[in-house]
Amino acid sequence: MLGPLGDIVVLDLSRALAGPHAAQMLGDLGAKVIKVEHPDGGDESRGWGPPFVGPEHDISTYFLAANRNKLSLAVDLKSDEGRALIERLVRQSDVVIENFRTGVLERLGLAVERLREINPRLVVLSITGFGHDGPEGGRPGYDQIAQGEAGLMSLTGPSAEEPYRVGASIADLLAGIHGAYGVAAALYERERTGEGRIVRTSLLAAVTGVHSYHGTAWTVGGQVPRANGNHHVSIAPYGAFHCADGMLQIAVANDTQWRKVATLLGIDPDIAKYRTNRDRFQHRDDLIQDMEKTLAAHDRAHWLAVLAEQGVPAGAIRSLDEVYAWDQTRSQGLLVTVEHPVLGPIELPGPPLRFDGLPPAEHTAPPALGQDGAAVLAWLEERER
Repeated sequence: MLGPLGDIVVLDLSRALAGPHAAQMLGDLGAKVIKVEHPDGGDESRGWGPPFVGPEHDISTYFLAANRNKLSLAVDLKSDEGRALIERLVRQSDVVIENFRTGVLERLGLAVERLREINPRLVVLSITGFGHDGPEGGRPGYDQIAQGEAGLMSLTGPSAEEPYRVGASIADLLAGIHGAYGVAAALYERERTGEGRIVRTSLLAAVTGVHSYHGTAWTVGGQVPRANGNHHVSIAPYGAFHCADGMLQIAVANDTQWRKVATLLGIDPDIAKYRTNRDRFQHRDDLIQDMEKTLAAHDRAHWLAVLAEQGVPAGAIRSLDEVYAWDQTRSQGLLVTVEHPVLGPIELPGPPLRFDGLPPAEHTAPPALGQDGAAVLAWLEERER
């Protein structure tokens, strides 16, 4: 595959979502990713569903989401032969990714320090639930637990009394994204120093790392942010509004945009309680009610058209089938077609990055368990020669 990381080899020892997502991101950038799985069942996400697809209804769409552009090698890490093979692969790799619980690699005889002893140029990405040290560093971490512990659920939902999880496994995915960019930085540094580095992140760190203005509301402002439903915690009007046939979203980020919206909806933009964002936010409930009185007169398509004419940010609330049917989504390469060994040609959500000057990558399907064993061993033997 072509790509910025076309000369990089990644040994993916991870499973479930955070680690595999990081490895998939590196594979999207052209890296050769060798996914190591246990011969008995492989990555546990192969068993996560529904939905399951295929002639035997045994292929997990969950697994398909995080493992494109990888080769699958079945290895028992508890066996002497398996550990010896991993050590050979480490010598030929640039990156190792692991998300085992703290202490597991050590018990397998594959401690991070041992891996870097074998290959000093190795970059190791290690992802945990709550960090590698500290009073709770050894805790197992799953996405929804981390969303709660890291405060995200307290910011999500209709009210402070009813916290919601984010619909996507956002803690896992953010940890994978942070991990991938950490790997890219370590590989760049290696060009200067000649040595690898251990990159560490966690589900806790990933979620806390995107608190952004919610975090400073407390650390600087002394206010504890709470869930506000479908409206912004600092800007008004900014959120989801009812119209004649459902809901649409309107985002007014400045007073110029406000004057346009107010004029369209027959509201005096200079009335005292709506003149500035601070005024509008303090009277947000009244503002929503006044806006929805007029919005109720027409359907979503009408309002989206007239708001677009005025240059006011607005949008629909789409279901996923609508998103993937949308011409704009497809125009951005956010769907890719791959040839699966069992399913044939299938469409997968595509990578979020595009690089000018490079042709679109030829992506490969998530592999069947162990399907690339012979190819990986042949490649390894060639490298060792």
